[in-house]
Amino acid sequence: MNIYVDYDDCLCETGRSFSALVYELFKINVPYEKMRYFNLQKAFDLDDEQYALLLERGHEPDVILSYEETPGASAVINEWLKKGHNVSVITGRPFNTYEPSRIWLDRHGFENVKLYCLDKYGREQMLKDSEFSLEIEDYLKMKFDFAIEDSPSAFRFFDHLPDLKVLVFDRPWNRTAELVNDNYRRCADWEIIRAIV
Repeated sequence: MNIYVDYDDCLCETGRSFSALVYELFKINVPYEKMRYFNLQKAFDLDDEQYALLLERGHEPDVILSYEETPGASAVINEWLKKGHNVSVITGRPFNTYEPSRIWLDRHGFENVKLYCLDKYGREQMLKDSEFSLEIEDYLKMKFDFAIEDSPSAFRFFDHLPDLKVLVFDRPWNRTAELVNDNYRRCADWEIIRAIV
């Protein structure tokens, strides 16, 4: 099987870290469970300058390397790899975060997963001649049996795969999102994901 796994808030607790970071930077207190929007500017009610600063600080290597692993993620993914399944981590993080993101994966037991950066949210220009940056055209040639994703904004990247089973990792910002069809299923944790796959 070919399995797509999103990085932030599927493998690691980015939302929780950003909640703490927003308080540290701006003294704005929006606890993780109150984060109702995937869009961080909207979730924390930030102005443009604050939002830019948050994205800059939140993607610095020391912050990326501090994220906690989502419980069970590495155990389940390594089981899949041992069974011969292909796992591709496809992140919407900026391309310049590849190195610390790769280091985080290696430190947390994900040494054997492939990591790709895809501009899911229209934030940056394509990085040419890179093994890890995916152009949309190349991504659309990839085939997956399952996808693990938390962002409703990323669901459109699955439109070309009508048989794909999408496991929506339950997070506060996706609880009111309408699931696209019966192939989409909300999952509370990695144990449920393991049972389904």
